[in-house]
Amino acid sequence: MNLTVTISLIFLLSQLGAAQTLPLQFASIFTDSMVLQQRSEVTIWGKGRVGKKIALEASWKKNTSAVVDNEGTWRAKIKTIEAGGPYVLRASDGDTTLILGDILLGEVWLCSGQSNMEMPLEGWPPTNPITNSDTEIAKAKYPNIRLFGMKRAYSPTPEDACDGEWTACTPQNARTFSAVGYFFGKTLYQNLDVPIGLIHASWGGTAIESWMSKQDLGMIDEYRPILQKMEEGKDSIAALNKWITSHSTIKLNGRKPENRWLGLDFDDSSCASKNFNDSLWKEMSLPTVWERTEVGNFDGAVWFRKQVTIPSGWRGRNLILSLGPIDDMDETYVNGTIVGSHLTEGMWQVPRTYSLPASVVLDSIVQVAVRVIDYGGGGGIFGKQEELQLERADTTLSIPLSGNWKYLPVTEYRGSIFYVFGWRGQEYFKRPNPPTDFSGYSPTALFNGMVSPIVPYTLRGVIWYQGESNAGQPQMYSKLFPMMINEWRTVFRNPEMPFYFVQIAPYKYDANTQSQLLREAQFNTLKVRNTGMAVTMDIGDPENIHPANKQDVGDRLARWALAKTYHKKNVMCSGPLYRTMKIKKNVIVLSFDYSGEKLVLKGSPSAAGFQIAGEDRQFKDAIVKINGSTLVVSSPDIPHPVAVRYAFSNVSHATLFNKDGLPASSFRTDEWSEKK
Repeated sequence: MNLTVTISLIFLLSQLGAAQTLPLQFASIFTDSMVLQQRSEVTIWGKGRVGKKIALEASWKKNTSAVVDNEGTWRAKIKTIEAGGPYVLRASDGDTTLILGDILLGEVWLCSGQSNMEMPLEGWPPTNPITNSDTEIAKAKYPNIRLFGMKRAYSPTPEDACDGEWTACTPQNARTFSAVGYFFGKTLYQNLDVPIGLIHASWGGTAIESWMSKQDLGMIDEYRPILQKMEEGKDSIAALNKWITSHSTIKLNGRKPENRWLGLDFDDSSCASKNFNDSLWKEMSLPTVWERTEVGNFDGAVWFRKQVTIPSGWRGRNLILSLGPIDDMDETYVNGTIVGSHLTEGMWQVPRTYSLPASVVLDSIVQVAVRVIDYGGGGGIFGKQEELQLERADTTLSIPLSGNWKYLPVTEYRGSIFYVFGWRGQEYFKRPNPPTDFSGYSPTALFNGMVSPIVPYTLRGVIWYQGESNAGQPQMYSKLFPMMINEWRTVFRNPEMPFYFVQIAPYKYDANTQSQLLREAQFNTLKVRNTGMAVTMDIGDPENIHPANKQDVGDRLARWALAKTYHKKNVMCSGPLYRTMKIKKNVIVLSFDYSGEKLVLKGSPSAAGFQIAGEDRQFKDAIVKINGSTLVVSSPDIPHPVAVRYAFSNVSHATLFNKDGLPASSFRTDEWSEKK
């Protein structure tokens, strides 16, 4: 027997031995206070000793059993009755009995996506608030709405466990739960009067590729190279994860929102000192987000230091330090003295401007030291070059600060936990270096870490708010989004599972991004059966990618569920969705689904966001006339029109509604190529 075979056999025997000694346990998604899907055959699973028979007994008078397989896993199906509770579920292997209590039977929905789904009911004040959040939190007393908030997790391979627990909806628990998920669940509860279970699994700034499996994503040519690199590097990725998790930790769970980020000791206080030796640190050219540098996709704390020589006339004078916006938070020191900080969430767009008292400017050297904490998405000092400067307060003279800065990461942030490296020995620079960057933003990472652990929990459906991170790839998104929907339906073993999603709102993206094409890709996804789209063209904020109005978002998603899943009559689930056009001489007549009895146009008929073009494909502003449930579009400059577009730009706001007050999606009748 050769060495490789011997090692493999030893590994298999060790795994089998571990499986044979596993204590009886439920999978981590099953806890006290959970909600199971009513009137269904739900899947229950867990781990135990190989060969043991597991008896499941439910207090709603349904029993079943399962046998632990050779991998130490058991799985069973048990029937549920109509909504109600509380109930008890017992699992026993003859030696051990586990009991889960306070179980409700009702309607279970998965809430997933990126930051606009992740955004909590308390918001991220002051720059990213939730409208009326204090009032909404105070009223969030719904014991029959249960919340499962999943902690962030990513993995190169599918995981079978997640970090979270089911809790009743109280003001304290709702405060940090997804605002969109909460408003969706509250509307369902108020209309259905049955228990509602909400599972929240989202991660800000992530692209749809992170939420898809290797199996499905591997069918697309463009992703095969990166998936191959990830496969080749999985051992080094595992080594990196082991290295990170070997460090001491600081957990944020349980900290109150107002002081969550205060007083965090990363063994790094020396980094603020004027005379600290940073000669062995690496350099980074600022401004930039560090994801564009060798640091890559990294959440945590990074120190930046820059030494500035000032003119003799500046000594003993009041100065002003400007750093531009910092993503997300900062503590800023000059010559070892703290001169300012922003240590609350939602501050990533706020320019940092700090006054330096004359008492800290006593010689020709000004040592600036900034500790930046990033808890998701891009991180760093990322504004414009001209925003980084040091100036004398009583003059217009300034010294530019853009260019090379010394930097050192001192802690990594994962799933509400900081893993602390500290500054000693520049330990961060010694960590394992996989051949490809891997994080929560990598393809397959969140499917493995946050979807796989809850598969195949029995769901009624999914609500989804994501797309901003794919706004630059609308054509690829048109492939990926329908593929992901069908994949989730497959893994959750529910081929008709409702999937309702939010169309991204207007926002002032960069000049190279045409988010209207991403909205179009989302619109076209409605061709997938049992889908619905909540339009947000009227409630976006072009200056803020996190609009404050999450009440209407949750309500509009719930309208789809009430009308299509629960078959509630007299519920209009959508605003007007473009269906067909007819050319009649010099006008184009547009027809819509969900137009209701009559369309409503807000604003001037000649400034309603409609454009019309002839064969030359040159669009001009159009005049719009309502004719019941149709629109007549024309322009005196276009005698032979062939195409119409509506709200077809990054920032266009809604002007077209139905009588229920729901906005129309942006659309175009042509399929002409868009030039950037």
